[in-house]
Amino acid sequence: MYSAIAANKRNTVIIIVVFVIVVGLLGLLWGWLAGSWTISILVLVIAVGYAVFQYFAAGAQTVALAGGRRIEKAGNPRLYRIVENLAITDGLPMPKVYIIDDPAPNAFATGRDPQHALVAVTTGILDIMDDRELEGVMAHELGHVKNYDIRVSLIVFGLVVAVGLIADIALRVLFFTGGRNRSDSNGGGPAAILLLVIGIAAAVLAPLAAGVVQAAVSRQREYLADATGALTTRDPEGLASALNTLQMQGRPVRRTNTSMSHLWITDPNRPGLVSRLFSTHPPLPDRIRRLLDSATTF
Repeated sequence: MYSAIAANKRNTVIIIVVFVIVVGLLGLLWGWLAGSWTISILVLVIAVGYAVFQYFAAGAQTVALAGGRRIEKAGNPRLYRIVENLAITDGLPMPKVYIIDDPAPNAFATGRDPQHALVAVTTGILDIMDDRELEGVMAHELGHVKNYDIRVSLIVFGLVVAVGLIADIALRVLFFTGGRNRSDSNGGGPAAILLLVIGIAAAVLAPLAAGVVQAAVSRQREYLADATGALTTRDPEGLASALNTLQMQGRPVRRTNTSMSHLWITDPNRPGLVSRLFSTHPPLPDRIRRLLDSATTF
């Protein structure tokens, strides 16, 4: 467990550094195509500033994007007490608690560290789960907090959003300029066309690469959070029952997007070929089986 936490802290630094390098390289490419290195410098400065901003603000952004409203104990004593008891058991600060008005049963945790963590659940999950199942779900989410998965997930969220934004801007620039500056300096011809094709390919492939990173980072974190939650409650069957309920009664969340899909306890998107290829979650039957197989050890 401690090695996983240490690895997550290292991964956060690695992801930020790789993000800045990738965006810097994209900036160099756009500067080369436009014939202006000022563009490259501007992109790199914006990337660094954005990474810092996202580190501190992405947690609030995600819950706002999902339409969450913060509650205190009086707002929903049942949910608040479950989270409070689990936080005490795990030795964690009490996270902020949010409720999202959505009939789709789901939940997520986010924040840059346990001192700035928040957990959010939909009204749908509160309606269909008993206390044992809800405790399992919230133990899973606090497992993400305890293991510092929330920090890694937050950075990945920022990376996916940023890469998509930069790619969109780059495509618009290439569309309106057509690589004119670079073409003019080289007299046009095959070299200019090749550079333009490379630029467009990079703009298209960058979001796909970010999605692959998002999925790879998330899948193993879900297994680890399941194990951590079961260890906290000493009741893996409770979480397994909750996951089975989500499997039977799950539906797409109304207010979400692909950039934050990896945060939820189950995939919040409508099933489809693309979502299966870039799934941010391991299959629910596999997670349930692992939990039930571990039940004899508790």
